[in-house]
Amino acid sequence: MAVGYFLLKWSMPRYTGMYLAGLVLIMGDIYLWSAFRKRVYSYNLLLKILLIVIYWLPLAAIGFVVVAADIVPIIQWNDVFRNYLFGFIIVAYTAKILPILFLLLADTARIIGRSFHLSKKEKREEINKEHEGITRSKFLQYLGFLSGGLVMGSMFVGMFKWAFEFKVYREKIKIKGLPSSFKGLKILQISDFHLGNWGLTKPMDEAIKTILSLKPDLIVFTGDLVTFSTREAYRFEEQLKKLTAPLGVYATLGNHDYGLYVSWPDKEAKEKNMADLFDFYQRIGWKLLNNENVVFENGDDKLALAGVENWGANKRFPRYGKIDEALKGTEDVPVKILLSHDPSHWDKVVVPGNYPVNLTLSGHTHGFQFGIESKNIKWSPAQYVYKHWAGLYKNPLSNHYLYVNRGIGSIGYPGRIGILPEITLIELV
Repeated sequence: MAVGYFLLKWSMPRYTGMYLAGLVLIMGDIYLWSAFRKRVYSYNLLLKILLIVIYWLPLAAIGFVVVAADIVPIIQWNDVFRNYLFGFIIVAYTAKILPILFLLLADTARIIGRSFHLSKKEKREEINKEHEGITRSKFLQYLGFLSGGLVMGSMFVGMFKWAFEFKVYREKIKIKGLPSSFKGLKILQISDFHLGNWGLTKPMDEAIKTILSLKPDLIVFTGDLVTFSTREAYRFEEQLKKLTAPLGVYATLGNHDYGLYVSWPDKEAKEKNMADLFDFYQRIGWKLLNNENVVFENGDDKLALAGVENWGANKRFPRYGKIDEALKGTEDVPVKILLSHDPSHWDKVVVPGNYPVNLTLSGHTHGFQFGIESKNIKWSPAQYVYKHWAGLYKNPLSNHYLYVNRGIGSIGYPGRIGILPEITLIELV
């Protein structure tokens, strides 16, 4: 176990905190295997080997990732291969969780039942019930296997269909003091591309076609262009160049853009990765706002767009955002819009500091890529981690608005269930 920990620390240092969770999953793997091992061993040799390989393949894939990342840095892996390999591992273990829980429940019930001293009559009745149908324990086991299969099926659909089922969200936001010439300004927001997690490039054409069809005045991107390194963005360069708007395309950095989730051979390599990112943004014609701003003028009317580098309340994430620098020179501008990747920045810095920002645009949460959104229900595990995780929010004590984009890409699990990839069109009124 110690060897596995140090291998992970060397190859993917940011993920060593997940090592304990990995050990729990492995223990769960062994526990679940014990439930149907005897049945598997009763089959003929060929089927037995096939089932054993299928069952233990996800664990073998994890071992492959940890060892292979030490030989060839993960940033040099083929993006498509890495994307679907990680996706397979996540799908497999997520599908195993429910059967493990049901099996644990069945075993607990059986142990509790045996701990009571049953009379001979009760024992006979129990035996008769077992002959009449399946036991409660077996029922829970079968229910677990069925639910696990449904989860796996849903997650594969989420990978190959819903991951690229782009949904346009439209919002009209009333901005107090909005200059007349900027009334009706259409701002299109996209966020969290995570380009290394796109298996195919074709869906990008569809996304760009949808964006341009909305005819925005201004396009903004709120961080996480890549997942591990700048290299992931190169195969999308010509496509991203097509994104244009009358007032331009502006972007800010997310926590993944800094190359913090891989082990670089040296400081120079890490710095070159950032330099390459800046060059990439220049080549595609997007203006990065790193703790700076741009002021749009129409006659005497002004509107400022500022951007901060990543700042997250969670100390795992970088805190490079400097809002005072970002707003410098906008003191006489009546309306200010801020690009800040992590929505916790709004809650912990922008609002408490009473900064004169009318609207903050964020991303980062992805809505956890899983949840339920309907007319009457809005739920996702994201809400237990982030106070503001998707959609429009307003501070009741001020005129501060926050919009959290659900992201257009994915991370970890390369799919979506319930929370679709988002393209947002915001109109200022």
